[in-house]
Amino acid sequence: MSSAYQSLKEEAFEANMEIPKRNLAIYTWGNVSAFDKDRGVFAIKPSGVPYDTMKVDDIVVMDLEGKKVEGSLNPSSDTPTHLRLYQNFKDIGGVTHTHSPHATAWAQACRGIPLLGTTHADHSANPVPCTPMISREQVERAYEDETGLLIVDTFLHPEKVGALDCFGNPLEALVPSENPMVLVAGHGPFTWGSNAAKSVYNAAVLEEIARMAWITMTVNPGFKVLPDYVVNKHYQRKHGKNAYYGQK
Repeated sequence: MSSAYQSLKEEAFEANMEIPKRNLAIYTWGNVSAFDKDRGVFAIKPSGVPYDTMKVDDIVVMDLEGKKVEGSLNPSSDTPTHLRLYQNFKDIGGVTHTHSPHATAWAQACRGIPLLGTTHADHSANPVPCTPMISREQVERAYEDETGLLIVDTFLHPEKVGALDCFGNPLEALVPSENPMVLVAGHGPFTWGSNAAKSVYNAAVLEEIARMAWITMTVNPGFKVLPDYVVNKHYQRKHGKNAYYGQK
């Protein structure tokens, strides 16, 4: 018998299978969720299930109160983080968490990624932010939930958590839909998008941006950020009202 959430579960399953395909995580690491805003539910990878044995029926459906709607397995341990993003970021339909090595290395260094080139500017007009380190009290209170709140505050209320940019200056608030990626200090990357597939796409882009930035700063420790006029040109030609990148 087909599930009432079959198409949502299939969307989540296909997006999760992109993680090993794109070399964004190994073993059981990482997870993707797909959100149905109209029904107020999201489908997410089950906890600890290897990608090579996972089936569509294993996908778990949750509501926005954190209650299981459908599924026989436990949802990802990162489910509360996904939940907080859906509750607070408008117009997102998918969330991805990976342990891709270069992006995770930046997160472990507790440093945001500066905007150094046009590849980065094609996807965001701002550096990739890194959250402050989560506190002992937050970890002991509700680790995954507090991780989600930390991401939300880093974007919407950076002054509340003392978030800093990649050069150590106070971070200004960011529009999540225009900056679909973040590094969680000491942990790893989270990305989001209009749907689950787009959130994984942004995870793959983030990994490449992180790798390119590391190489750039190794080649030239005296690097300079990309000039604003080049940043704006590349971002607007792909995302602006008069965008002309791609086909109509």
